[in-house]
Amino acid sequence: MRALDWSLLQSFLQVAKAGSLSAASRACGISQPTLGRHVRALETALEQPLFDRRPGGQGLTALGHQLFDHVCKMEDAASHVALTAAGKSARLEGRVRITASRVVAYWHLPPILARLRAEEPGIQIDLVASDMPENLMHREADIALRMFRPERGNLIAQKIAELPLGLYAAKSYVARVGRPDTPEALMKMDFVGFDRSELILRLMAQNGLHVTRDFFPLRCEDQLVNWSLVCAGGGVGGFQRTVGDADPRVEHIAEFVTLPALPVWLVVPDALRHVPRIARVRDMLAQGLANLGKPGGHTL
Repeated sequence: MRALDWSLLQSFLQVAKAGSLSAASRACGISQPTLGRHVRALETALEQPLFDRRPGGQGLTALGHQLFDHVCKMEDAASHVALTAAGKSARLEGRVRITASRVVAYWHLPPILARLRAEEPGIQIDLVASDMPENLMHREADIALRMFRPERGNLIAQKIAELPLGLYAAKSYVARVGRPDTPEALMKMDFVGFDRSELILRLMAQNGLHVTRDFFPLRCEDQLVNWSLVCAGGGVGGFQRTVGDADPRVEHIAEFVTLPALPVWLVVPDALRHVPRIARVRDMLAQGLANLGKPGGHTL
């Protein structure tokens, strides 16, 4: 048998991880017909099926499971080689890919990145605004700003800030229903919640307020849209105080409710931390975000 084409194996891996051709196409940006051709070509070369086709997606056959394990190891090895090669770069120029949550990317990073462009014109930035964590070990990003400390991978994680959270409501909504001065009064107000995440449910339970998803008459998983619903008068919602306190449309309410601060971790693969352009961007991000959790703090 001839050596298998690596591009076919990569397409197989994308489909196996996503569970269907359509989901894999959305995840990797390769067209669905192309992925299908690659999988069929790989099955032809191996003379055995790799997937059981089902109405809701594609499941792996026994051979598919074996191949999946091997290709995952190949992908990890290829990523390690790429990281090692990238770590040898001595240039203070080139591309740096940053991933951050949509809230952090929208409110906090633009002034930092604008300053970076002025001071380091040789560095190009790709900013990935996403609430889905990117895989740093597979070079999906060079630097990540995360609200949790990663537990896996050869990564360097630096805690750079803690962002206080608070409850907010639009001034128009408070004028209509009144300002709550007790937990009982607060619970009679409308709340804006998440569609799938249980984060708000857990935070409320920590304050003795036990509710279910149906407690929230307005729900949206997108945090930017969620905040917009609060600002428009849709109900009470939690948000970063650095953002909420500066927004003239809302009021900080229910200070008797205690919300934990949101940690911000700056994460970079260990193999890349000494690359000059990545180290420079990392330092500027750490400096620019360090004051956010402090009284009167703001992005530099």
